[in-house]
Amino acid sequence: MLLYKNLIDIHNREMYPARIEIRQGRISGISPAHQPVKGYILPGFIDAHVHIESTMVAPVAFSREAARHGTTGIVSDPHEIANVLGAEGVEFMVNNAKNTPLKIVFGVPSCVPATPFESSGASIDAEAVKKLLQMPEIGYLSEMMNYPGVVYQDEQVMQKIEAAHQQGVPVDGHAPGVMGEELVKYAGAGITTDHECFTYEEAVEKIGQGMHILIREGSGAKNFNALIPLLRNYPDKVMFCTDDLHPDDMVHGHINLLVKKAISAGYDLFDTLRAASLNAIRHYSMDVGTLRVGDPADFILVDSPEHFQVEATYINGEPVYLDGKVTIPEIVPSAVNKFLIGEIRATSIRVQQEGDLLRVIQAIDGELITREKVVAPRIENEFVVSDTTNDILKIVVVNRYTTAPPAVGFIHGFGLTKGALVSSIAHDSHNIICVGTDDASITETINWVIRNKGGIALYDGEKVRGLPLEIAGIMSSGSVAYAAGKYKDLSEAASALGTRLKAPFMTLAFMALLVIPDLKMSDKGLFDGRTFSFTPLFVTENE
Repeated sequence: MLLYKNLIDIHNREMYPARIEIRQGRISGISPAHQPVKGYILPGFIDAHVHIESTMVAPVAFSREAARHGTTGIVSDPHEIANVLGAEGVEFMVNNAKNTPLKIVFGVPSCVPATPFESSGASIDAEAVKKLLQMPEIGYLSEMMNYPGVVYQDEQVMQKIEAAHQQGVPVDGHAPGVMGEELVKYAGAGITTDHECFTYEEAVEKIGQGMHILIREGSGAKNFNALIPLLRNYPDKVMFCTDDLHPDDMVHGHINLLVKKAISAGYDLFDTLRAASLNAIRHYSMDVGTLRVGDPADFILVDSPEHFQVEATYINGEPVYLDGKVTIPEIVPSAVNKFLIGEIRATSIRVQQEGDLLRVIQAIDGELITREKVVAPRIENEFVVSDTTNDILKIVVVNRYTTAPPAVGFIHGFGLTKGALVSSIAHDSHNIICVGTDDASITETINWVIRNKGGIALYDGEKVRGLPLEIAGIMSSGSVAYAAGKYKDLSEAASALGTRLKAPFMTLAFMALLVIPDLKMSDKGLFDGRTFSFTPLFVTENE
């Protein structure tokens, strides 16, 4: 195959009309074109850190959508499904990905379970990490969220890191706000990336310790504006990633959106494309081509270096997106799952009054962090109930892996005036989490999820509407477009129930993420992320 295009050469930092020859899936020749050419050819984009599960679909369905946006490779952390199914979940992702040409490097999740303060479906210890690292599809140790375990040299943590070093693969970081002496120890353990920086100063200090910074722009956390200035001074230390990307966002774009945003903000074309491709390819030793002779023929065709409208995506010399059509075949994956409980009763989520002041989670729109509120509870028949007038709603987390009493707390910020919202996507252990205005609505939605063995749903006072997530309770077997449509409809329906949140189901999913302060809900009770301990629902007199 011969292509005559304007070549954007990120290695030599030049752009010129070129004749590109492709044979047997590789670039066999590149030479100047002695004729006018139209359009541009450049390396495909790489997402340097993504949880495929956050798009609510399996790897093949993800890759079909990614191809439309010029993505040729990703670095995928199967942390979410691993918390449900352990090594079996990682193997499911790897096996499903064998049906797509997208270049995927999988990591071994390093923190399963994420904390000992919640019930997860599985555990991946140091021995399991060593075994998974032997798989050819595994190319790194996923984000080490247990930074205290690194700083204080926890035995299991250090064994996992050492196993990665022995295998000769990178170790990804997750250290929000970690600086100073703790950062020296953390990076000194051989951890070479971080995607959790919130400020430019924090990122620069981490670069000084030898780390690469991933500029994240996902559905929840958005750090592009704060961190993109790094591109001017540290172009070889920066990568682009989405981390958690919901389906309704992915249908509009992927890493191509970060490229467009950087170019429109005046950043150098070649530095931008390096952050969008080459840096990740080199760091993770990815078998992805960058338009050099001998490389795999992985590239994209775009209309211009200003607009970056993707016209075609090629992987190994074959078009995976061309003329508006994706050529990667659709497959319906088998559903692996772990839902081991029966339906609950409304009486199991009643809260007996035990004090005059109630400790309440304050959700903040667009933020993973929460705050603490102390309020006077609304009492009915000696039980604390939701107070819709003051937006104090009941929040319930149900252990889906074994029968146990539901954990019940209260939350401010959702604004529902009737009904309930529920999700079996609840980071990190993916138990069932629900917010509602009354016990009947909460019970109705939770039991819908249990009957469907996973999903997100709402009850509007008359019926339940939902998106079943039959794969591990966190992914649909359909397409990104299907999941996006259902997700959008549910979000709009949630707004009709009174919520003021821009993304209510995303906010709900993070209300169980214990590693992010202040207050969160575990299936074992109300948890204070500042002290890393459980805290009473009722405020005592001496507090």
